[in-house]
Amino acid sequence: MNIEKIKTLGDLKNIGYQSISIKDELRKNLIRKIKEGKQVFKGVWGYENTVIPALETAILSRHNINLLGLRGQAKTRLARLMVNLLDEYMPIVAGSEINDDPLRPLSRFAIGQIAEKGDDTPIAWVHRNDRFYEKLATPDVTVSDLIGDIDPIKAANLKLSYADDRVIHFGMIPRANRSIFVINELPDLQARIQVSLFNILQEGDIQIRGFKLRLPLDLQFIFTANPEDYTNRGSIVTPLKDRIGSQILTHYPENIEIAQKITEQEATILQSQSARVYVPELAKKLLEQISFEARESEYIDSKSGVSARMSITALENLISTAERRSIYTSNKDTTVRLSDFMGMIPAIIGKIELVYEGEQEGAHTIAQLLIGNAIKTLFSSYFPEIKKLEHKEAVTPYDEIIEWFFDQHNFELLDEAADSSYQAALDKIKPLQALINKYQPDVSEQEHYFLKEFVLWGLVEFKKLNKHRFIKGYQFKDPYGSFINDL
Repeated sequence: MNIEKIKTLGDLKNIGYQSISIKDELRKNLIRKIKEGKQVFKGVWGYENTVIPALETAILSRHNINLLGLRGQAKTRLARLMVNLLDEYMPIVAGSEINDDPLRPLSRFAIGQIAEKGDDTPIAWVHRNDRFYEKLATPDVTVSDLIGDIDPIKAANLKLSYADDRVIHFGMIPRANRSIFVINELPDLQARIQVSLFNILQEGDIQIRGFKLRLPLDLQFIFTANPEDYTNRGSIVTPLKDRIGSQILTHYPENIEIAQKITEQEATILQSQSARVYVPELAKKLLEQISFEARESEYIDSKSGVSARMSITALENLISTAERRSIYTSNKDTTVRLSDFMGMIPAIIGKIELVYEGEQEGAHTIAQLLIGNAIKTLFSSYFPEIKKLEHKEAVTPYDEIIEWFFDQHNFELLDEAADSSYQAALDKIKPLQALINKYQPDVSEQEHYFLKEFVLWGLVEFKKLNKHRFIKGYQFKDPYGSFINDL
């Protein structure tokens, strides 16, 4: 359809244009995309068998939708992607404040234009990207913001009485007619404001300062809410909840692989950073495991949740930490080290809500604990399990490494060491290389040193070695050897 040639109501009628409600429009285009095998919600991972089928069902049912889930679960992203199910362009009566359908005008302005000019009424075209409206529910939102109010300036300029409905200034919702309207964090909206939505959702009329306007607005409402809000800050009033057709529960990624896809897609990494810093595959898994540990931690408020944004910002910090070191040491390129994970702590502590016990420990300590727990969880996937209780005479794959530390009690890894110095330090531990050759023979040369450091940190977590933080780096010791040397 060549919209440039269709400029009047008569032109629109000549091409046989048929009006369609936005819910029917979304339904029609969803059916077409499914038949064509096209992905509707592109870039949303982990919802293929849970959230997306429920969302598609709600669209087919022509429902208003409430997406209920903890923070960082792609609720707003899902809402924004629904724009792709709209027709590319939509005709309106030119100059209309509320996107009047030329074939079904609602406002006094549009009805008057068509009555006066007939088929010569000018029309305009609105792109689908301009048919998405979003409002964050905050306590200061008013009925005037959403529905409308009397505009005294308009009344003065047009010399109209306040009894004339032309003095009305429409709010966000009428202006979003024939569009998708999203209200984020719905429970934060005051109860009296939620009540003002009743008639719009069900009966299609609105009241502004005593004016009762019969405006059957054509809207696709999408609400988002956090379960925590129901108890901490507010709730969705029951009659409003009753008018929302489908409530869909969102969730966090179910495994590390899906979490990795989300993080790599969303993280803002410069091309120059990617060229300079190599991130081992184990480092990526370890980073995601930290979020999984946080969601299970007794120190973190599970009702608040741990956003996927924690992993995203943590990856950005991790790469920047390695990049900073390489700049200081004049290395043209470098590989992420396990000690670089300490550079992620500012990203972690800004994304977790601690319970009382966590506050007592301190956010920084909890972040270090999460990193340690993640190392402990992944360790057995790469190397033989370390049991808590072992027979004194039992031989383990780690004995030679521990014996090496018994004799070499001043092993240090410096934060700002150049790559050559860092690698030379780890190469001194010959049993470490033997362990990797035996249990991870296929690991690439580029990932060798991260794996070596991972073994050391793992042995610390299982109490086989001691790790001491000093100003410039970390010192690793055999716990018994250190005790004997002190004596």
